[in-house]
Amino acid sequence: MSDRLLIRVAEGVRLHIRLTPKAAADKLDRIDRDAEGQLRLRATVTAIPENGKANAALIKLLSKKLRLPKSAIRLIAGDQNRNKTILFEGVPDELFDALDAKLRELGLMG
Repeated sequence: MSDRLLIRVAEGVRLHIRLTPKAAADKLDRIDRDAEGQLRLRATVTAIPENGKANAALIKLLSKKLRLPKSAIRLIAGDQNRNKTILFEGVPDELFDALDAKLRELGLMG
């Protein structure tokens, strides 16, 4: 478990997400702590959780809101689970600062 939402790794930055499919809107909602104590960004998508549609919608949402190319965003855990781990590929320090600033701009981090 981590007390950090964004985690620097050799390949870039990891982000833990709790995804709710079949929602009323596609949005990045808020930051919560799950039952295991892990910080997660809550996201909702209108897509159904079938044939990877909700996962694809999540990547599209993250790309749009965080202004990153979809090719730099990879689902690395939770393919068929609501709890997901995303890897933003790039230079860790630069990417971390950019993601942190964008999440703050969106009002998702204090």
